[in-house]
Amino acid sequence: MISDTVVELSRLQFAATALYHFLFVPLTLGLSFLLAVMETVYVITGKRIYREITQFWSHLFLINFALGVATGLTMEFEFGTNWSFYSGFVGDIFGTPLAIEGLMAFFMESTFVGLMAFGWERLSKGTHLMVTYLVALGSNLSALWILVANGFMQNPQGAAFNPATMRMELTSLGALIFSEDAQTKFVHTSIAGYVTAAVFVTGISAYYMLRGKHLEIAKRSFRMASLFGVLSVAGVITLGDALGFVGGHAQPSKLAAMEAMWQTEQAPAPFNVAAWPNQDAHRNTWSIQVPYVLTPLLTHTLDSTVPGIDRIEADALRRIQNGIPAVEALKTLSADPTNKAALAQFEARKADLGYGFLVKRYAADQDVSKATESDIAKAARDAIPNVFAIFWLFRVMVACGLLMLAYFAVCVIISLRGDAERHRRFLKLAPWMIPVPFIACEMGWLTAEVGRQPWAVFGVLPTWMSASTHSVGYMIFSLIGFILIYSIFIVVELFLMIRAIRQGPHEQGDGTSPEHGQRVPAVALSRELCASSLPNVKEL
Repeated sequence: MISDTVVELSRLQFAATALYHFLFVPLTLGLSFLLAVMETVYVITGKRIYREITQFWSHLFLINFALGVATGLTMEFEFGTNWSFYSGFVGDIFGTPLAIEGLMAFFMESTFVGLMAFGWERLSKGTHLMVTYLVALGSNLSALWILVANGFMQNPQGAAFNPATMRMELTSLGALIFSEDAQTKFVHTSIAGYVTAAVFVTGISAYYMLRGKHLEIAKRSFRMASLFGVLSVAGVITLGDALGFVGGHAQPSKLAAMEAMWQTEQAPAPFNVAAWPNQDAHRNTWSIQVPYVLTPLLTHTLDSTVPGIDRIEADALRRIQNGIPAVEALKTLSADPTNKAALAQFEARKADLGYGFLVKRYAADQDVSKATESDIAKAARDAIPNVFAIFWLFRVMVACGLLMLAYFAVCVIISLRGDAERHRRFLKLAPWMIPVPFIACEMGWLTAEVGRQPWAVFGVLPTWMSASTHSVGYMIFSLIGFILIYSIFIVVELFLMIRAIRQGPHEQGDGTSPEHGQRVPAVALSRELCASSLPNVKEL
């Protein structure tokens, strides 16, 4: 049996690398499309200032893109090194979208990024604009395939367990790709990236306006990003509601944890605005409730019952009892694949096979036939994720979303009035808003992943079975190593970003600077960035 400590360290290491990487992803997704919008305005109007705007923000995009690639390279390898049983069990399904994502990221996306960076003087306006849109498309399609893979983990579709091979196998690529969870999550994540980019651009533009530098570029950037942002934040809130609706059907345990709903309430159920969940006691120590709100919020009806944790645990208990014979039949089939009685028993109970695996953790010698009532009860309690963590992670994310909605409403009003630079108090707030969308994205990711526990693939494969048989010492050493390396990447990102922002658009643009009257190559920073970042990629 794999040590619980190794499993937890494996989870912590993947969480650390994913959280670091996800600091770069939303800005790449959003800034790529915002660049395309900016360049479209340049091509339509022919005004050179919009070319300077596009080039400046593309420099910051390139810094973020290069370091995002560097931090993302190791994550796919972690499935093989730290989650070997998982890779073998679902590799037939999980590997398909990851392989396509690799082609998108390293062939399509990276090729067009190079053309976008170095093609200003070599391509026509229309061709360069097309390349910029292809960069945006490639970035977002790359995210699509990652989220298709993650969507399978959240709500497994298009796959079935084959007792002959003892692994999950792909049965429908269409069902895998067009899973409701995957598609809703993709749109929600992409639009969250647009919000991130809009806050980033408005924050830096406000910084320039406060200092009276690059005013024309700053004001125009602020206006475009404000309009882009207010539409995006409205979209991300709407899609967040849709994702909760879809996820609630696929993972009722996560939904109940998000709302700290221990008991099944008669519809319409009350909504916990704030609470202090107590997992051991299966109740909230205290809570602030709004009556009748939860049911319409989650089900979009007034009379649908929202299952509480009590009902979900009872259902898990039943499914564990039903899954134990499936695990026993599987053990017989592994020794004798032709055993018709065992095959019939497995086929009758296979829907609950994953729940049978849950109790192996507690059964003597990992033999489910020896599982006691106490073992089954422990496994049923495991079917509920960490309620306290999910309840508050979700609320931090929602609070950030509402804050950004209010922020962009003000941004749009002052930018459309044409006097944004006069609102100095608000402009001083804008740079401090830059971390908010990143916090929201991280909280959203944690809500999704922590809420899936105790499953690596929901209802199919428990997390405790999925890890590799490493030593505790190895896991601690590699965890510390990854944290140190990724922390260096964050420092490099901040250094390059701050230096580029301080230099400003004119000093590194390829147009004639109104302040200096001299021409500076547009790709100078890009060349320097590529020269400094490529060795890091090779080392990884």
